[in-house]
Amino acid sequence: MAVTIRDVAQRAGVSKTTVSRVLNGRDELDERTAARVRAVIAELGYVPSARAVAFARGSTHIVAMLLPSLTWPWIGEVVQAAIEAVEDEGYGMLVFTTTQGDESMRRFAEHVSARAFDGLLVVEPGGTLDYITRLHEEGLPVVLVDDRGHEPRFGSVATTNRLGALAAAHHLLEIGRRQPLVISGEPRFGCVQERIAGFTEGFAAAGLTLDPMHVVEGDFTFESGQAAVARALEAGIPFDSLFAHNDTMATGAMAELRRAGLRIPDDVAVVGFDDLPSAAQTDPPLTTVHQPIREMGQAAARALLASFRGTPVPREPIVLPTSFTVRASTVG
Repeated sequence: MAVTIRDVAQRAGVSKTTVSRVLNGRDELDERTAARVRAVIAELGYVPSARAVAFARGSTHIVAMLLPSLTWPWIGEVVQAAIEAVEDEGYGMLVFTTTQGDESMRRFAEHVSARAFDGLLVVEPGGTLDYITRLHEEGLPVVLVDDRGHEPRFGSVATTNRLGALAAAHHLLEIGRRQPLVISGEPRFGCVQERIAGFTEGFAAAGLTLDPMHVVEGDFTFESGQAAVARALEAGIPFDSLFAHNDTMATGAMAELRRAGLRIPDDVAVVGFDDLPSAAQTDPPLTTVHQPIREMGQAAARALLASFRGTPVPREPIVLPTSFTVRASTVG
């Protein structure tokens, strides 16, 4: 059996807190007591874990990140940027996903209970907001990345989803496209609500109403982009352009358009959202709303780290602007 801090405390006749103070090198202890504890540590061969020492010092120097999955198209960019910012300040990163549902959350909760990290970055998994809010209210520093749809009561980093979608609408109108098909994400996401609102606003300003029949729900995957176009074509819905809520669905949509014998952009102009590195490599290259993905991960991590030094995370979201990248999928 491994020797524990409790074993050391019992043999030395002191509390676990006193042992922790010796491990931490605090000098307020009586030297005779400290010497006795050090002798017991040597006698029992106790090797404190890094976490035990960190707990004694009041900090683990670890940041956690909770995600729905690592397979989302832009998650890797966010995580890598956050890790770089965290490591620049001498911290490490623990990454948790919720791909196994309740079991994943149970394991995450165990690390919370063990105080295994100093703060939490979150790309909100569905159904976890109440729990994360409670952690924040109990004193855990938390910063949310991206989704403000539920207006959480803690800090977040977001982008201008509505304005990005508005730019997409303006671009399609400028090139004479007046019958768009929209492939949305799941409506429960705040970013999806904002993108629908911005795109609708753009067409309304031109005196055009976005027909609900022209909005097809996807799930951000390549396959859902394909399926959305297939359903629209089968239903005989007329469209001369397409706005997908992410680049991955836009790429799937283009594949289905080509399969149906339609030309891009001659028959259908296509716009995505994200500007992933792959967007410039599609056939044709994809016009898209550029989302500052890496910058969002960095900003969230830096805000969290600053809170450790006493600078509160802003209650209002830190908002980073989108931009618009025109490529051959809309302008041949």
